[in-house]
Amino acid sequence: MRLQEYLAEVTKIVLLEPDEERALWIGFKQRGEMDGRLRLIEQYQPLVVKALSRWRGSNEALLMDLVQEGTIGLIEAVENFDPDRGVAFSLYAIHRIRGRMLNYLEKENKTRQLSLDTPCTEAEGMTVADTLADMTLPVAEIAEQNFLLAQMRSAMDRLPLKERLALSGVLLEEREPGQVASSLQISPSHLSRLQKQGIRRIRGMLSRLMGELKRI
Repeated sequence: MRLQEYLAEVTKIVLLEPDEERALWIGFKQRGEMDGRLRLIEQYQPLVVKALSRWRGSNEALLMDLVQEGTIGLIEAVENFDPDRGVAFSLYAIHRIRGRMLNYLEKENKTRQLSLDTPCTEAEGMTVADTLADMTLPVAEIAEQNFLLAQMRSAMDRLPLKERLALSGVLLEEREPGQVASSLQISPSHLSRLQKQGIRRIRGMLSRLMGELKRI
């Protein structure tokens, strides 16, 4: 398969809903469902392209070698990932993917043979830089956003009851602050204080989480 064909296939990937992805992880990890394993590998193939884009020069053959190595890293990540650990898979996998690519380059002593401004094909006139820049790779970003949203909801669930109700009424249920204050039988100023307290607690919880992620 050529680079352009590979990238075209990646752009066809349909994103999984969070609940659907969670079901695949459970099926694979707890019941050994190999179809789910394959779908997870396909779903996160854009991470390979994301890792590939960090190199500033190479020819198409070398890029495809890196795609193969990155895919092996992705498979290893799927095999070893623990969904119960509380870490987004994309954050976990990208390190393994890049590691495989770097190890390959070091082992083979590959040199950068072409500039990114060199066309991939004479007929198309597309450069490697153009090809990678034109790729829309929302999978990693959306996965991370879904993960952080889930963590925020989890943090909100750990708030004291009134702080949780004060925040969820406005942020999740999209009710007017006056309505939320009335339902809680408190003043608008008291509602505002509860929201600020809740936000501070959530920030503290999420800051600790992000600190842990940086150490991965």
